[in-house]
Amino acid sequence: MFIRIDQALPDPLYRQIRDEVVRGIAQGELAPGDALPSVRNLASDLGINLHTVNKAYALLRDEGFVLMRGRSGAFVAQPRESVGAGDVESGPFVRDLRRLALAFKAAGGGREAFEQLVKSQLDDVF
Repeated sequence: MFIRIDQALPDPLYRQIRDEVVRGIAQGELAPGDALPSVRNLASDLGINLHTVNKAYALLRDEGFVLMRGRSGAFVAQPRESVGAGDVESGPFVRDLRRLALAFKAAGGGREAFEQLVKSQLDDVF
């Protein structure tokens, strides 16, 4: 898997790394049990501080996408058997979706435009 970051983006680098790993999992580039690059190697490859990579991996671990196995490193976790709306009603998915909807509305967007945008992304991902 190739992880790309862009220092010109407003998103923190650790978040970009997290998002790239999640994208890789979602698109099947990373399978359960696959090893991620070591913190030191990835930091060196990207030319960034190792603490930034460590923060990304910790976030991925906390979200359940990655397992940390001590000195063996980070590995892609097995996905939950099924994630339904009832499983995430108060979780980070809902908070993130609400944050995006509020930002879209604050920027002058309407409900129909937001729904179309969400639908286009759903069609692209699923």
